[in-house]
Amino acid sequence: MKISKILADERGNVESSLTLIPLIFLFLLAMQLILAMSMRDADSLSASDQASVRAISGSFSPSDRELILDSPDRFSNISLLISTQSRRIPQLIPGLSQLLGRELRTDGKGVAIIENTR
Repeated sequence: MKISKILADERGNVESSLTLIPLIFLFLLAMQLILAMSMRDADSLSASDQASVRAISGSFSPSDRELILDSPDRFSNISLLISTQSRRIPQLIPGLSQLLGRELRTDGKGVAIIENTR
């Protein structure tokens, strides 16, 4: 009789759901931030690597920007190559992009120096 009474008691289910729902939301929010930061760092490293490879090889992509710098040496010119890489961040919390009003994306930038001799 006591065992059936304990099994029929539903009081613990409401209390656990009131605790678990906010904890799951906080967990997903923390994981979303960790994912976004790690993807941003990986994109920055990849953009830096691509910028240095392109600066050495001389083959630029259409999205690259080149800033020409004034050099004190009249026999060489120096310019900066700025490479960008962007990708979409997966959503762990449904409806987060609608709440923020924009899509979740990373923007990684890489910079390399191009040394050209005239």
